[in-house]
Amino acid sequence: MSGTPVAGGQRILVVDDEPHLVRTLAINLRARGYDVVTAADGRTAIQAVHDDDPALVILDLGLPDLDGVEVLRRVRDDGRDLPVIVLSARTDSIDKVEALDLGADDYVTKPFSVEELLARIRVALRHAGGAGATTELPVLTTPDFSLDFAERRALAREEEVHLTPTEWSLLEALARRPGHLLSQRELLREVWGPGYGRESNYLRVYANQLRRKLEPDPGHPRYLLTEPGQGYRLMTGSA
Repeated sequence: MSGTPVAGGQRILVVDDEPHLVRTLAINLRARGYDVVTAADGRTAIQAVHDDDPALVILDLGLPDLDGVEVLRRVRDDGRDLPVIVLSARTDSIDKVEALDLGADDYVTKPFSVEELLARIRVALRHAGGAGATTELPVLTTPDFSLDFAERRALAREEEVHLTPTEWSLLEALARRPGHLLSQRELLREVWGPGYGRESNYLRVYANQLRRKLEPDPGHPRYLLTEPGQGYRLMTGSA
């Protein structure tokens, strides 16, 4: 297929109880070189994560047994940092924030175009693979935490902290220009891709997650600072 990126056999788990949608996604993903496994309910999905070791999960929230949010929670509680793209017919922003807050890497509202979903898959896999300038970044050390971008290891208060692929990507974007203000649009496009620019709630949710994991006092952050209506900056000193 001329001009179509080939995925090199990366395995994607598609979790949805709509057979037509699953079939459409499987055909399109396989045509682009992905290996595809499917699950029609939450319990099968959780088992498939363990048995099939996917590189990425496409997860519908409206499953017949376990809610998709519960599936996501169990995947994250198990320490899995594989990227998860949530699908949902729900348009309520509360559902979106809840999914992102539990560690979803992206949220796609049904109906959607297959090409849009494929673009988001490529972004999420790039995050998971640590693509970008991660190995060029030195270990970032503050009085309260340290970040080794090459090894993707985070320590806070002398304990290892689990960060998702998207959390690492956001920190990488900020750490390349420590102390400098990065606009919301700039961060969205750098972390999620050129099709983003208005999803400021993504940044708000991920910034709050990172503060809870890294800041000594998340309610009064010293390192990951918000400039209201403008953007974010990462401070690395003790002040």
